[in-house]
Amino acid sequence: MPTSPASESDDLFTHVRNEVYWLDDEDRPDPLPALMGEDRADLLVVGGGYTGLWTALLARERNPDRSVILVEGYRCGDGASGRNGGFMNPSLTHGFDNGLARWPEEIDELDRQGAQNLREIEAAIRRYDIDCDFSWGGEVSVAETEADLEGLRETYEEMLAHGHDVRWLGPDDIAARGAHFLGGMIQVESALVDPARLVFGLRRACLELGVRIYEGTWVNELKEHGTGIRAVTDQGVVDAHRVALGTNAASALVRPIKRRVVPVYDYVLMSEPLTDEQYDALGWKDGSGLSDASSMFVYYRMTPDRRILWGGYDAVYFFGNTTGPEYELRSDVHERLAELFRHRFPQVADLRWEYRWAGVIDTCNRFTAFFGTTHRGKVAYAVGYTGLGVTSTRFGANVMLDLLAGEQTERTQLRMVQEKPMRFPPEPLKWIGITLTRRAMEKATHTGKRGPWLRMLDAVGLGFDS
Repeated sequence: MPTSPASESDDLFTHVRNEVYWLDDEDRPDPLPALMGEDRADLLVVGGGYTGLWTALLARERNPDRSVILVEGYRCGDGASGRNGGFMNPSLTHGFDNGLARWPEEIDELDRQGAQNLREIEAAIRRYDIDCDFSWGGEVSVAETEADLEGLRETYEEMLAHGHDVRWLGPDDIAARGAHFLGGMIQVESALVDPARLVFGLRRACLELGVRIYEGTWVNELKEHGTGIRAVTDQGVVDAHRVALGTNAASALVRPIKRRVVPVYDYVLMSEPLTDEQYDALGWKDGSGLSDASSMFVYYRMTPDRRILWGGYDAVYFFGNTTGPEYELRSDVHERLAELFRHRFPQVADLRWEYRWAGVIDTCNRFTAFFGTTHRGKVAYAVGYTGLGVTSTRFGANVMLDLLAGEQTERTQLRMVQEKPMRFPPEPLKWIGITLTRRAMEKATHTGKRGPWLRMLDAVGLGFDS
């Protein structure tokens, strides 16, 4: 799809910066040198986002004598891990509804392990003294239509029945959060974090534990070499006994990932700091993150310095799994986000946006991560988080280490871990299917009804709410 020219008439974007707010941080560490020549290790981790960093950290915690190398094609955190909203939901299944629909017999165990995973993340943040603004603010889901309210109420009742700490919010409770929604639900067991500073802290912790990190090092090929794996990079090679892949939506290095993951772009705005008058007018002061219950949901939160992050609604797929910096700035999508904000919060309609960016989400057709091994068990992967990976990537890291060790654990025994999502069809069928789904979800957001296309996907187990 072509990119629309920037709107010069709308002064809300006059001073916008086309960069990621979280990464525009004076405390961001300097880049590390690239791999030049040869190196070797017991474990090679490919990818310097959350999945890769957690894998390297946990590998050293499990076995301090194990040598670990991590390679990152750009800088740690340049991808999705440094570009997201910083929502730390305990779900391993991209939300309770998705998990209940796909694995109803083990949803309680999935949620137990998810809650434990989040508590262990908090413990690691404290243990390694990571300054990332971690806070238990809770996450609020809100409904704007009667259909969304009905669906959200059903979710609330199910979560309550399964022992979750959730609370129903009526119109007055929602009004106190600055918008006129019909109702909502708060999931208390959720947190917020500065996503990039979490990356910085995990990177530092890895280095302190003896992990060798090479940035600016792109892996082009993995091949069996002797009893291990050789990773071929632009300017060298790494020989490793085992390899863990945390590549998110980057080019897949192994066949099982290539047809099961597609990259979609998620677009984000970050405001200037609110004035005292705007802050009081907004009325949104409880420190929670919020998201819509609609199909085309928007997520939003406030930062400690009173900026509003506002993202989501559209998830754009480009034909042929195409990605690149040129797809990160789309004035039409960012302007649609701004218009939606003005509609939702007219009391601060004059709020100006200081940053805009996009990030690539690695999505699969079951909307949550999947796992596996290749190269006769010497290479493991965890991909397909679909935008809810700030917490579940640590779970994925543990799964990969379990698989590489050949261990039967409470994680590897889950059906969610043992099963794979369906493959996407080749182009142009893939682009057509994704485009039809996106349009149907947008229509459902406005009408409150799932049309024939979404009902068909539900029937075959491919719908988001299936």
